[in-house]
Amino acid sequence: MRIGLMVEGQNGLTWERWIHILHTAERLGLASVFRSDHYFIGSHKSSLDAYLTFAIAARETSRIRFGPLVTPITFRSPVDIGRMAAQINQLSNGRFLLGLGTGWHEPEHTGYGIPFPPMRERYERLEEGIELIRTLWGPGPASYSGKHYSIADIDCLPKPVSGAETPLLIGGKGEKRTLPLVAKHADEWNAVNARKDVYRHKANVLAEACEKIGRDPATVRRSMMVFGLIADDQRSLDRLTRNHMQMSGADGSPAAYREQKVESSEWIVGLTDEVVDRMGAYAELGVEEMQLQLFNFESDEVPAYYASEIAPRVAGF
Repeated sequence: MRIGLMVEGQNGLTWERWIHILHTAERLGLASVFRSDHYFIGSHKSSLDAYLTFAIAARETSRIRFGPLVTPITFRSPVDIGRMAAQINQLSNGRFLLGLGTGWHEPEHTGYGIPFPPMRERYERLEEGIELIRTLWGPGPASYSGKHYSIADIDCLPKPVSGAETPLLIGGKGEKRTLPLVAKHADEWNAVNARKDVYRHKANVLAEACEKIGRDPATVRRSMMVFGLIADDQRSLDRLTRNHMQMSGADGSPAAYREQKVESSEWIVGLTDEVVDRMGAYAELGVEEMQLQLFNFESDEVPAYYASEIAPRVAGF
């Protein structure tokens, strides 16, 4: 298993800190730096455009994978997504991974005047968008005609390094729509904060969806974005917990806060040994990479801990 970082770019990310995070991940030997693609969630803070940050990542790094977890199909036309993704993929020599989803946060759509169709239509748009993007990445001139999107006789240049075969990621755990889309279209599936029993069940659903269309489930790469509070000793864990409580405006004791997170949301919480054991159990279920949330952009303490204490111990899983 590999360890990467997940950065919530809408939470006060600045250019200085983004570049520093990228350099830190490279220096420490982490596998990836992914980030959210949102304008805001909750209060309005500095929120750098995701694709501008990916262009920077392509030039400021040479090894790590990076990309969105995930880009809502509602924010931009699939033509724009496909063109930008192809160029960033080429700029990074294939290290950029395009992650796509339906979109879920209605307030930022309403606030910025972006249409937010019903869920059924968003799934239709996601599937058509994927098909259109694959068409853009293939040999041209190419055309596509769908219910929501169309292109006619265009040759979108430059192409990504692997053309139409360039990998795509789909994030989510929905059994009726998301996992069948993963089976049909995705090279990588990213599940978010899934307990082991939930993940096992969802992986079985995905396997069934693959088998229905004649795809080997083993051809789907597996990753998971995780919220975590992890440290080497109890004092450090309490300190990290208090820092997160302050960021989120929470009251009470660190122990109670961690317990609430575990019970209500499926976070990974605890000391190094128990967390490594839990990650090993996920690896046995097929998870190949975990992207751990970076809550404090101003400190290298947590990435350094992940790189020195977690990544080496899970590398053999």
